[in-house]
Amino acid sequence: MNQMLQDPQVQASEVNQPPVPQEPAPKHPHFAKPQRVAFVQACWHRDVVEEARIAFMREAEARHLTHVDVFEVPGSFEIPLHAQVLAKTRRYTAIVAAGLVVDGGIYRHEFVADTVIKALMDVQLRTEVPVFSAVLTPQQFHETEVHYDFFRRHFAIKGVEVAAACAETLLGLERLRGQVAAGIV
Repeated sequence: MNQMLQDPQVQASEVNQPPVPQEPAPKHPHFAKPQRVAFVQACWHRDVVEEARIAFMREAEARHLTHVDVFEVPGSFEIPLHAQVLAKTRRYTAIVAAGLVVDGGIYRHEFVADTVIKALMDVQLRTEVPVFSAVLTPQQFHETEVHYDFFRRHFAIKGVEVAAACAETLLGLERLRGQVAAGIV
């Protein structure tokens, strides 16, 4: 029997190939109680930073973090105050921060990044609400298409990583708090 290929782009050698098995999506544990996460995103270089948010949202949903509220601030320097106010509401079980701190030639960007990270840690320790950072400070960032493309991809990776860290930490804290309440720890 003579059969024509439906897609002229498909080569004859590809037709007889066995299908490549797809790996099943990983099964992530469910939470005992619903978790609500705040995602605070700096708008400076929004087109780069939003890649972290997009990837975070996708991975968070896969990990059963379905209640995520997004907040925008002008730059990374404004993130810690927002994180603190949100933590104090007690509505959120975790806060995620995303921003890009680059050398603008006016001040040392390392100092700004260091200040932001230390302030986020302070919020976390003071409120006992975990705060996760995807606030990145590249050694070199030039406003070229090559750098923009590289950092968009990098922020997407960081979005997945911060979602995993957030979910795993919340699961660990949920277990730990249950053990404390039961007098085990």
